[in-house]
Amino acid sequence: MNIEERRRLRYEKLLAVGIALLGAPEGPSISVRAACRAAGLTERYFYESFTDRSEYVRAVYAHVGEQARTVIASAVHSAGGRERAAAPVRAFVELVLDNPSAGRVLLLAPLSEPAIGGSGAALVPSFVELVRAQLTGLDRDEQHLLAVGVVGALTALFVGYLDGSITTPREKFLAHCVRLVAEAGRNSTARVP
Repeated sequence: MNIEERRRLRYEKLLAVGIALLGAPEGPSISVRAACRAAGLTERYFYESFTDRSEYVRAVYAHVGEQARTVIASAVHSAGGRERAAAPVRAFVELVLDNPSAGRVLLLAPLSEPAIGGSGAALVPSFVELVRAQLTGLDRDEQHLLAVGVVGALTALFVGYLDGSITTPREKFLAHCVRLVAEAGRNSTARVP
């Protein structure tokens, strides 16, 4: 294994550890020392990849955000027919449920971690566009408003699930989230006078 491969492996190990620390159930508890200890690396190796803790936190957040976008894009491209609307939602819900640390990084960490404060809002437009694309029979403004509302509802559901205030069984939770988007799409032709 050459030096670049070892460096890449250390970087990936630090990202994985960062997800666990930033997405800890009790809230973000991330420091250079904690990351190095958990990864079994010295600080020297930390600083070969990151200039400081803030850059590290932003890299971890960006990494999880990219994982979410990849999972959703894959679901959009592979789904067809009736499953096309539900597949991206199902993929994202499964990502959050199967890896709660990643879900907490995306949805909860930006609320308390200064290095990524406001970053959660940066991901919202891509999720809104994903939902908006499933809505038909409305003008663009109405589609956008409905999509923002659905994404807001889904976010509140995810936050509740991740912080433990929603204790619904996994499959029921997943089905509810998928149904929420599907029903928004079906009801998008119903107009309010």
